[in-house]
Amino acid sequence: MPQEIELKFIVNPAALDDLRNTLNSLESEHSEPRQLLNIYYETADNTLRSHDMGLRIRGVDGRYEMTMKVAGRVTGGLHQRPEYNVELSKPELDLSLLPAEIWQEGVTPAVLQTELQPLFSTDFAREKWVVTHRGSKIELALDLGEVKAGELNEPLCELELELLAGETSAVLELAQRLVTQPGLRQGNLSKAARGYHLAAGNAPREIKPLGVLHVVPKATVEQGLEGALEMALEHWQYHEELWVRGSKPAKNSMLNGVVLVRHALALFGGIVPRKASAHLRELLMAYEALLAQNLKPEELVYAPESSQAKLALTEWLVNRQWQEFIDEKGSAKLAGSFKRFADTHLSRHAAELRNTFQRPLGDSYGDQLPRLARETDSIRLLAGVYDDAITLPWLENWQGLRHAITTRQQVEIEHYRNEAISQAPFWLHSGK
Repeated sequence: MPQEIELKFIVNPAALDDLRNTLNSLESEHSEPRQLLNIYYETADNTLRSHDMGLRIRGVDGRYEMTMKVAGRVTGGLHQRPEYNVELSKPELDLSLLPAEIWQEGVTPAVLQTELQPLFSTDFAREKWVVTHRGSKIELALDLGEVKAGELNEPLCELELELLAGETSAVLELAQRLVTQPGLRQGNLSKAARGYHLAAGNAPREIKPLGVLHVVPKATVEQGLEGALEMALEHWQYHEELWVRGSKPAKNSMLNGVVLVRHALALFGGIVPRKASAHLRELLMAYEALLAQNLKPEELVYAPESSQAKLALTEWLVNRQWQEFIDEKGSAKLAGSFKRFADTHLSRHAAELRNTFQRPLGDSYGDQLPRLARETDSIRLLAGVYDDAITLPWLENWQGLRHAITTRQQVEIEHYRNEAISQAPFWLHSGK
């Protein structure tokens, strides 16, 4: 099945003219705007959504196409997922035209077709530029319109870079050229994700607490590194979306995601040398400096420093840029067991916490907040190899201490400090 690879940006409407000028300056095959109407289908119990599938019919200039997208991977705003497209003679679903191998166990196409109904739509004008960059053919599509579900709607103002032929790295490199100017925000919410949210009533999205990293069974250390950074980037981008939509508390959660990126790099720093992430860390520092200026959400999220930092992290992950700095010994460590790595490092970070907070610190608790954040973040990136029922309560005591210090609740500080340092290890090979 063909693989769709595209990078999505939300465009600040105020920057549209400048963006068009930039796109028009590229050596490209340009297509004038065409109106696209897309109808998305779903069952009453969200069968497709539960299988991470999306189904639509697109109409343009009297021609119709049915598209099924199946489970893939989203890193930052880079979407990599299989999709299958079928031309239709009329705008009616016909699931029999789709290949049998796309259907997961428990899904019968003939039965599913009788249950599907239109759920939401996207209606937008698409203007395209097709360029060749480093030997790869890339389509840049500017979409202006709306996504609509019943009486609810929200505007669409997006730029998508889709790889038509060649290497994913070329898409990311071209994007780096575009984000040197303000007005672009790397977004990981697809049109379909926004449509589903509207169809469900458009309730305010809730702030998510940082959880623990869960990896696949028998994961390698390298998979742990990738999972940690993807978790941090997702937390950052999710709360950026909330913040720009008006949720003031989301700003702090957004910062937690950025800080988690730095802590993840430090956690794996014994294997991945600092020089491998030097440029990435420079961009993160520039972004955090901008974040400290108390700018309005629109001023920050569409700033080049914001887009460059997220895009650099996406590129670092997708291209696995650390690998060019790893020697044979480091490669062996990355291929090793993440569970064994977690046990060793859980002991080290827990010991650091106990040593720091073994005794009351009086007026000096605030000085230890950066250390407390770093150590607890490291533990949450390691603890997911064990059951949440034992790891989350363990972490909650340290999180309670962090909150008590931040809010200067002296009685609560000593309560959580005593609870936290008296906890027994939940991991193996604790060294105790």
